Amino acid sequence: MEKEFLQNILEQNKMTCSFSFNRVSDENGELRLNKHAASIGFIYRHVGETMNLFTTFFGLTTDVQNTTMGKTDTGQGKNVEESGEMIKKGYDILQQLIETTPAEDWLTIVDTPFFNEVTRLRLFSHILFHNSHHAGQISLTLSKGSIEV
Repeated sequence: MEKEFLQNILEQNKMTCSFSFNRVSDENGELRLNKHAASIGFIYRHVGETMNLFTTFFGLTTDVQNTTMGKTDTGQGKNVEESGEMIKKGYDILQQLIETTPAEDWLTIVDTPFFNEVTRLRLFSHILFHNSHHAGQISLTLSKGSIEV
């Protein structure tokens, strides 16, 4: 039953975020809310990177490199297709975690530099919240943003 709950939560996150993520393109990737805000492309890449990097706290490995966490937007998000692939890969890894993690392991503690010690379940839910947060930023920027220099 736990897997069904987690699967439903994951699918809802994918659907909700898709309303923003599926609208990201090469044409709008440089939009920003203002000259100090990150571009849509940077935010989109950040989501892909963090989804993959956060899975290392579950004991997994990744070849994804951090170019956005704690960094300023200097054009890292220009390859929208690559960022979209990272997001897809991140969702696939989360799906694999649901399928392979025994129910009792979701309450196992993991140590993170962001939240200190949390359960695997809390970390999983944070990843999904983080996706939703940035999908909202992208949506707002799509409706109100401009190319800022």
